[in-house]
Amino acid sequence: MCRNIRQLHNFEPPATADEVHAAALQYVRKVAGTTRPSARNAEAFERAVAEVAHATRHLLAELVTTAPPKDREVEASRARERAARRYGAG
Repeated sequence: MCRNIRQLHNFEPPATADEVHAAALQYVRKVAGTTRPSARNAEAFERAVAEVAHATRHLLAELVTTAPPKDREVEASRARERAARRYGAG
């Protein structure tokens, strides 16, 4: 599950609310050990996702770097190349 959490810091354009929410959802899923909580746990699960997303937004807003922002397309291309080398081209 955690492989789906992507780096969100130092990209241009900055991470979107959807990207932050997706990362928070993956984190909570991993910690909870489930992709879909029971009806009884749904409220706590959703609250945890919202709180992790909130903390993530604050973290991203406060992080400082001197490195130039990364380009999403370039990073995605590099990831595809690594995957092709690791798992084969087809």
